[in-house]
Amino acid sequence: MTDPSVRLTVNGQARSLEVPPEDRLLDTLRVRLGLTGTKEGCRSGDCGACTVVVDGRPLLSCLTLTRELPEARVLTIEGAHQDVIGARVQQAFAKEGALQCGYCTPGFVMALTGLLTERGGRASAGELLEDLSGNLCRCTGYTAIVRAVRSVAEGPP
Repeated sequence: MTDPSVRLTVNGQARSLEVPPEDRLLDTLRVRLGLTGTKEGCRSGDCGACTVVVDGRPLLSCLTLTRELPEARVLTIEGAHQDVIGARVQQAFAKEGALQCGYCTPGFVMALTGLLTERGGRASAGELLEDLSGNLCRCTGYTAIVRAVRSVAEGPP
């Protein structure tokens, strides 16, 4: 059974989708829309790899049913460069070499984008790092990620 009335705006593009009731936002993005930048890590909301920005706030897409988001605005890593804050975060990650294998990077970038969006583009590095504590990276010591967070904290120069 599908629900043809699911409408989302994904990366600025209005979409009308038929999705099964059990479809998680992660499934909708990856399978139905082909936006594979959002990663599935733990399936339980513990790693942050699936983070996207929904209506201006970070959201774990592996724990959210698509049909719970009628008329939502969704920003994924594929559209982050079109967002002022998302582009700033991506640039900081690239400049600081906070990419490593790249599996967790979309989740970190989108979580940080959402956190900064919620705060009007400015927050202290300490606040952001605390809020990002649920995002996990398995291949670094987090040093480059912390540098990237510090470089976007408090807003643009």
